[in-house]
Amino acid sequence: MKTRAVLWTVLGVLIAVVYGNETEVLNEIGYPDLNSSRVTEQLISLAQNKNTSHFKLVNETHVPVDIKIRCACTDCGSNVDVCIARQSCYSSGHKNPDGSITFGKGCFDATSNAAIMCKINSDTMISIDCCQSDMCNLNVDTLPKGGGQSSDNTKVIVAVACSVLCFMLILVVVYRIWKKQKQHRRCMKKADACPCGLHGTADDKKRLFSWTQMDSACSSGSGSGYPLLTPATIAKSINLIECIGKGRYGEVWTGQYQQEIVAVKIFSSREEQSFKRETDIYNTAMLRHQNILAYMASDVTSRNSCTQLWLISYYHPLGSMYDFLQRNTLDKQLLLRLCQTASNGLSHLHTRIDGVKGKPAIAHRDVKSKNILVKNDLTCCIADLGLAVLQNGDSVDIWRNNNRVGTKRYMAPEVLDETINPLSFDCFMQADVYAFGLVIWEAARRCSIEGITEEYQPPYFDVVGHDPSFEEMRKIVCDDEYRPVIPVSWRYDEAMITLVKLMREMWCQRASARLTMLRVKKTLNKARSHIAPPEELPYYAPRETAGYIVKSDKESDDQSSKSRCLLASADS
Repeated sequence: MKTRAVLWTVLGVLIAVVYGNETEVLNEIGYPDLNSSRVTEQLISLAQNKNTSHFKLVNETHVPVDIKIRCACTDCGSNVDVCIARQSCYSSGHKNPDGSITFGKGCFDATSNAAIMCKINSDTMISIDCCQSDMCNLNVDTLPKGGGQSSDNTKVIVAVACSVLCFMLILVVVYRIWKKQKQHRRCMKKADACPCGLHGTADDKKRLFSWTQMDSACSSGSGSGYPLLTPATIAKSINLIECIGKGRYGEVWTGQYQQEIVAVKIFSSREEQSFKRETDIYNTAMLRHQNILAYMASDVTSRNSCTQLWLISYYHPLGSMYDFLQRNTLDKQLLLRLCQTASNGLSHLHTRIDGVKGKPAIAHRDVKSKNILVKNDLTCCIADLGLAVLQNGDSVDIWRNNNRVGTKRYMAPEVLDETINPLSFDCFMQADVYAFGLVIWEAARRCSIEGITEEYQPPYFDVVGHDPSFEEMRKIVCDDEYRPVIPVSWRYDEAMITLVKLMREMWCQRASARLTMLRVKKTLNKARSHIAPPEELPYYAPRETAGYIVKSDKESDDQSSKSRCLLASADS
């Protein structure tokens, strides 16, 4: 840039000298002032004009021989915007008392103290930037370091933004703490209002709610009640009373917890996998249902120098349907009530619920009268899910890969002859339907029809002994296709005719021809609606437990709202 400017200037002077006229060339173009912005352009135009006859160099003392660069100039006057610098161009900024800034541009000549002026760039009210190239200061505006026009505003904006951010952060923290405390109080209020009648200490409740998920309505995920006992310490708070049954994996005891009776299913340490399996199934999301055993807690403890695994559940003093039928006779309304509520529980197990926390379909695999428990309001609930299988997508989660499990007397034909398809979940549900048909037959025998009541007997009592073998049951059920006998008196009662038709469709030899539990539930609901309910439920004596007598509905006004802890029935 410097070389090009010098060349254009020298070219203009040579043109004037060559043409040699006495025209005052430099005065004509205003060159002596050295401040015109059109020096170069006018010289070129003059050189291209061949007819110019007046060329005379005047004021040649004003023509500098050491011109270096051009600079933008705002300090040179009203009509001058370019100046010629012998040292450097400058751009300055000056802050006025009112806060405004005055900008300036210009040239430093040989007599200027440029070396000192260019160093004025500290935290003062004026700053100067210098440069040494052609028109280098044209687009440069220098701000004073001591405070630009926006420096104070910037500080204010930053301070306000930080204050607002801190305030919002405090609000978020306070809101989260308040929401958590409100949710905790709501859960504690629900627990205190729970009709189950079991109330732990304040410390017990705090430990329990920290263990359970607060977003699941303070529920254990199964059963018809709210958990009120601390799983990690419940074994220390329960005093075992007496053993009321023994099964495959251990014993069933009644226990006392703060003047209340609970049921404790005790697994030996060798059956840890069985204990874990049943606990996991009871903790399945959305398993909670009024017709499924209300699971409360699980714990591991030591008793008599032996490790024991405890599964604690609600206790029902009326016992299982097996015990209830042996002690009592039924009318048609109560028969349908027991069967219909039991079918509700099995239908809920078989139902798959899709969602974020959906419930998989579950097949029981050990449906029998001993695993169906009678509650104080004379409804039933399903217990003992230790052998249950879950449907995981299109696959079946079979524990220990054993298809021939359950009670032999209630096994379906495809289970006895081992033709069941273990990859099809529907096959396991169809086996449950077959077994439930036998349970309905058991209950129907104890129903009074025209004053006639049959003695309680288990299914196939007339063809096999007390403990039949697999081969005996396979021959009777599969080879002979034998089914329980239908009493003649049932064929002349409308309600019993409906039950007989239903049972025959449930224990059909071909599994795919059997009804679903949903269809069974709807049929029982319809049959029950055709029978007028009694004005008052009959009274049935509860079971006595080591000196403690749990009051029934007739003995206590609020017993129907305080459904006592259910017996986790013993396995046969």
